[in-house]
Amino acid sequence: MSPHVRPSSLALWRARLFSTPLDSAISLLVLAGLIWAFAPLVRWALINATWAGETRADCAPGGACWVFIKARFGQFMYGFYPAAERWRPNLFLGLALAGIVPLFWLEGRSRLRLGLVVLLTLPVLGVWLLGGGLGLRPVETRDWGGLMLTLFIAVYAGLIAVPLGILLALGRQSRLPLVRTLSVVFIEFWRGVPIIAVIFLASMLLPLIMPAGVGVDRLARAVIGLGLVIAAYMAEAVRGGLQALPKGQTEAAAALGLGYWQTTGLITLPQALRISLPAMTNEFIALIKNTTLVLVVSILDLLGIAQGSLADPAWVGMNMEAYLFSGTIYWLICFALSRWSRSLEAGGPRSH
Repeated sequence: MSPHVRPSSLALWRARLFSTPLDSAISLLVLAGLIWAFAPLVRWALINATWAGETRADCAPGGACWVFIKARFGQFMYGFYPAAERWRPNLFLGLALAGIVPLFWLEGRSRLRLGLVVLLTLPVLGVWLLGGGLGLRPVETRDWGGLMLTLFIAVYAGLIAVPLGILLALGRQSRLPLVRTLSVVFIEFWRGVPIIAVIFLASMLLPLIMPAGVGVDRLARAVIGLGLVIAAYMAEAVRGGLQALPKGQTEAAAALGLGYWQTTGLITLPQALRISLPAMTNEFIALIKNTTLVLVVSILDLLGIAQGSLADPAWVGMNMEAYLFSGTIYWLICFALSRWSRSLEAGGPRSH
């Protein structure tokens, strides 16, 4: 076979799993173990499951009762957000997709312009649409919940964590002793405190240190607390990328007469972010899963709604269905982020 001809997927799997008799035996043994382990779950979740109905009485024994998810689907997605106003989060999601999806195809200045427009307008638009005001009916954050709230916390905490993490990474690499010391203290402090303690303290202490008459919404406190913690981890990921760059990059920029900010913005930081992308994606995936910790301050995200729905006497005992459904959603989101990160790593020329 010519070295320039790529083998088919079937040939690749055959070479990886069945290239020798020992490999074939191990592969068949592992396959049999997987079938033995997952066959009961497949029968319970799919084959013997009940998909149609309205009440628990419609569910057949011996299988999953997905009627429960159907009956509670609105709460899983929106929490207690008023049903008549659910077009607002749907509209925001549609606008977000309309702004973000074209970024995968645009290039150059067009991509940069659209990215800046999305970054500057969507966060403000999201707060207005979900919270109300200025012509829209106000909806208190205590009524927010479900998947909508999980995504809101993850995205807005990420908007705090990513830029702050980049600044902290640059500060930790700075030659100015005061800037470097402050950055190190910030990073080490927030990395050393459990996230659940940060959320709890942000909810309890932040109102005490604010000026009299100035209130901070409970959801905003949780978002700020999560953003500060993840920023510290993001800073270390970006610092690893900065340290991986050869010193010749900055020396060549200095020889060309470029200043610090020109060198950072045009040469070192873009390369460092590409190197740090897997680690940064990992931290964002951790952020999405850590949103479940807001339950300690009575904020009901997707997992909180799943747990709360089990208290309904009409659906007591639906633990497996609730946790499997919510866990599958978390996995799909995290898997999609992982694949997106891989596509970004593979796309475009690499700088050495």
